[in-house]
Amino acid sequence: MKRLLLCGWGMMVLLCVSAQQKPHYTQYVMNQYILNPALTGIENYTDIKFSHRHQWVGIRDAPVTTYFTIQGPIGKKDLKTTATSFQVSGLNPRGKNYWDEYVASEPHHGIGLQVINDRTGPLNRFSALATYAYHIGISARTSLSAGFAAGISNISLNADKLSFATGGVDPAVYGTGVLNKVRPDFNVGIYMYSADYFAGISVQQIVPQKVKFSEGAVTPEDGKLVPHFFITAGYRLSVGEDLNLIPSVMVKYVSPAPVQFDINAKLQYQDLIWAGVGIRPKDGFSGMVGLNISNTMNVGYSYDYNTSEIHNFSKGTHEILIGFVIGNKYGDSCPRNVW
Repeated sequence: MKRLLLCGWGMMVLLCVSAQQKPHYTQYVMNQYILNPALTGIENYTDIKFSHRHQWVGIRDAPVTTYFTIQGPIGKKDLKTTATSFQVSGLNPRGKNYWDEYVASEPHHGIGLQVINDRTGPLNRFSALATYAYHIGISARTSLSAGFAAGISNISLNADKLSFATGGVDPAVYGTGVLNKVRPDFNVGIYMYSADYFAGISVQQIVPQKVKFSEGAVTPEDGKLVPHFFITAGYRLSVGEDLNLIPSVMVKYVSPAPVQFDINAKLQYQDLIWAGVGIRPKDGFSGMVGLNISNTMNVGYSYDYNTSEIHNFSKGTHEILIGFVIGNKYGDSCPRNVW
């Protein structure tokens, strides 16, 4: 029985390391920068985000992800000449007039920083990445950006958690405490955005690398870090003067796992509040709500309900996101280019 448990745990770790290794985010549409470095510097201000996600509540050692991001533009000049031209008193700041007068960004740079910690069972992954992007208008109303992220990733294994109900610790790592592996990490992406749509593609962990914590023969092959591919796209639909409906999709591919789809819809009232729903085929669905506060702070919350077999053991997934805006000289109460 002990041997079976050891083999079972080895297979779980191998699957974790060779399939999906990057965290999942329900509120990705509120901070696509976490998926694609090409969004660095996309707005007129410095954007700060904190997020905490507790996945599969009720299951011991289930994934817990926390991140901090900060990014902003360099040399960005908005084609509008005054702040009041964006938000005239008594008018919806994201109403028909705004979208009719929307223009592409002038060429500019963006820089940022992502700090992410993701813990699942005995495995913990910490990464710190600096990001850069360049934005340019390719038509009167459409912009294109390209960006990259570079930094380090630390993967650690807490061997003390590899104990089993039958007693004992995995002999391959017995007595070693916490094992650490530090690797370089690189991401790249491109992003196209306009008044009516956005579309982007990014690749995280672009350099495949082996992961091996011990010389012990626990699994039939070494684990490895593999590239993660993300495609995001969305379209804005005006629903009267005060409401915008934004359907969007995220496609994720990590070999050898199957392609995963997230289909979402977000309904936003002016720049003030929003609500959304999402579905992940064969896995579950989600709901989210959010609020902008005084043009300087925004808060979002989401809840995921699993329809797969794991719902028999889990109480769902909670995710909270808090954002701050610095240098908002135009009085934007929500993003102009990422709705």
